[in-house]
Amino acid sequence: MPTHEKKPSSHRSPRPPRGSLVPGPGSSVLHRSLIVAVVLALLTGIAGLVAFLTREDTPETAAPASAPETRQSAPPAPAPVKAPKGGQVAAPVKTTDPVEFAKAAAKVLWSYDTRRLSQPEHIAGLKRWMTSEKKYADWPSVSDLVPDPVLWSRMGDQAQYATATVGEGHFPQAFKSALAADPGAITDAYIYAVTVTGRQSIAWTGSDQGTGAEPRSSTLAVQCRPDQACRLAAVLPTTAP
Repeated sequence: MPTHEKKPSSHRSPRPPRGSLVPGPGSSVLHRSLIVAVVLALLTGIAGLVAFLTREDTPETAAPASAPETRQSAPPAPAPVKAPKGGQVAAPVKTTDPVEFAKAAAKVLWSYDTRRLSQPEHIAGLKRWMTSEKKYADWPSVSDLVPDPVLWSRMGDQAQYATATVGEGHFPQAFKSALAADPGAITDAYIYAVTVTGRQSIAWTGSDQGTGAEPRSSTLAVQCRPDQACRLAAVLPTTAP
């Protein structure tokens, strides 16, 4: 059970839930369903996933935008010391092993540094990990995990950053069983489902500085065509055991 030190109050240090990776309403549901179908078509024995692929999607009612927060007159808080902008998201690893690639990708997805990167710079760094095959690249499933520019800026006011350690990665058991039963089923898209587990640590500064940590797990869709370096296709909406 991860322990947390002093947490920032919601009006001073906005921390997006679960390590700032928060899904947004703008994702392409139909496109994402295609990616999930490609990756998880072999997993038809899992009733929950079948239900996900066959359910009728209904658009959600957009929540009204909240009014910008207004600040009352108060003694100014000490400004956090920020590192210079211009940092860089780690480059994609060059490997043909889907598990090794997924572990590296998960570490990048669970890490961020508002002290060194703007939100657009962070987004651009993540995009380098994506497959160039538009048919299989579900970019919204990745970009929706990143806070919007306003929230990113508020996190930057507290110099918030996160680091990640990866414990292990594996093919979900149902994926392995189905692939063993029909090895040729994957030879169209060469997309593998890989579940990665690890731990994310978060730190922030300011008048209510602190740290926190929590376990993380994600199932990624990784494309690894023969004799080509792997690339990320999508982050799946559920974590497969």
